Amino acid sequence: MKKDVKIEMEDELRPEYNLRELLEGGVRGKYAERYRAGTNLVLLAPDVAEAFPTEEAVNQALRLVMELTKLPSRKKRGIAKKKETLPTSAESS
Repeated sequence: MKKDVKIEMEDELRPEYNLRELLEGGVRGKYAERYRAGTNLVLLAPDVAEAFPTEEAVNQALRLVMELTKLPSRKKRGIAKKKETLPTSAESS
């Protein structure tokens, strides 16, 4: 035998608003696509998430990578300098 237990909740909703009617025509996920379009969520691998535990840590690391890609490669600069200093066959004869 089940006992009917009614728990009275303090309701701040005005009496003229019927919650059942308000939720009746609702569509689940109606705005989900629009929301996803405005966000970039990325799932990190567990080892990466451990190394970068916060959103800010990930952002700082990615900004550093972006800055480093803008720098010219040292190897290219070093090779160019060596070519300038090497004597050519015309100069040595």
